[in-house]
Amino acid sequence: MIKIKKYAAIDIGSNAMRLLIVNIVEQEGKEPQFNKSSLVRVPIRLGQDAFTVGEISEENLERMCDAMKAFKLLMKVHKVERYMAFATSAMREAYNGKEVVTLIKKKADIKIEIIDGKKEAAIIASTDLHHLLKTDQTYLFVDVGGGSTEFTLFSNGKLINSRSFKAGTVRLLNDMVCDVVWDEIEKWIKTNTEEYDEVILIGSGGNINKLFKMSGKIQEKPLSYIYMNSQYAFLNSLSYEQRISELGLNPDRADVIIPATRIYLNAMKWSGARNIYVPKIGLSDGIVKAMYYGKI
Repeated sequence: MIKIKKYAAIDIGSNAMRLLIVNIVEQEGKEPQFNKSSLVRVPIRLGQDAFTVGEISEENLERMCDAMKAFKLLMKVHKVERYMAFATSAMREAYNGKEVVTLIKKKADIKIEIIDGKKEAAIIASTDLHHLLKTDQTYLFVDVGGGSTEFTLFSNGKLINSRSFKAGTVRLLNDMVCDVVWDEIEKWIKTNTEEYDEVILIGSGGNINKLFKMSGKIQEKPLSYIYMNSQYAFLNSLSYEQRISELGLNPDRADVIIPATRIYLNAMKWSGARNIYVPKIGLSDGIVKAMYYGKI
């Protein structure tokens, strides 16, 4: 006997907003299956407001409300029985973040929770990582967002340490990540990985998924440091317009992909990792699984 549950997750990031709808297939004696039913991504760059002006602009607030009303209707037609909506870095820092949450609840009837970097990292880490982590290996999990990057170190199947830094793609585009932050990241990575002989990177976020797709590799194969370095040089050699016209990148991906690649490359360099694995996971997948297993 098969039972299907429909859950949804809304991830309000600094570069885009996503609605993920998942069919959870339950069968007696088997592990539940999480099958993506629909994913809608809206390119509203809240970080541009939050990090430069300090508040979400009137225009973006309106776009957010429209997006949330659309998400609400989509969840209704999909017959979603349970959902959660989380906002990250941009909403954390916008001084009108709480007002935005109140307004969206009133206009779109969607309840949003603003979460800190630690909770964000924990939710992402609660995804399917256990299938990927070999117990005798050491992994540095790197999730690059628009406003922040979360680093989580796993060794022997256990979470060793986790830290969130205010170094995200939208911030880097606006030249808002000073050398001190880079130094802190370097120090944190080196200090936490120095005792391990070999560290393997796991990357998550829209940009690394795009880089992986462009590589044409099959899902289980990693990207090497050499490949990442040459891709970084190649992307830098193209203009913003060329990245859109020749590589087919979305306008809101074509600029942030370069600073994102830089973050992953630095993480590989400072941890001594030669390879980066790219499983299909992110905050929205984490929200659905954490809801299902009663962790949030």
